[in-house]
Amino acid sequence: MNTIPQKKIPVRRCTGCGEHFPKNELIRVLKTPEGEIVLDETGKKSGRGAYLCRNKDCLKKAQRAHRLESSLEVAIPEEVYNRLSEELA
Repeated sequence: MNTIPQKKIPVRRCTGCGEHFPKNELIRVLKTPEGEIVLDETGKKSGRGAYLCRNKDCLKKAQRAHRLESSLEVAIPEEVYNRLSEELA
């Protein structure tokens, strides 16, 4: 019996709700080497990343508890959260 090995799907934890999901179902919030906070749709840009569900509620939870700030090791201004919220819509 020759079976084809299944490709391992990476799993990441949502910063907002804390649940684990396949990496491709989450959005990566990225701190670039220049210190800018952006959404990384491809998941391949260089920099420090944190993951969020495609859900505004998870972004709000992460904002209230300062989880993105601790994950990305940088203070995140309110306008960045507003931009992330618009991009999630």
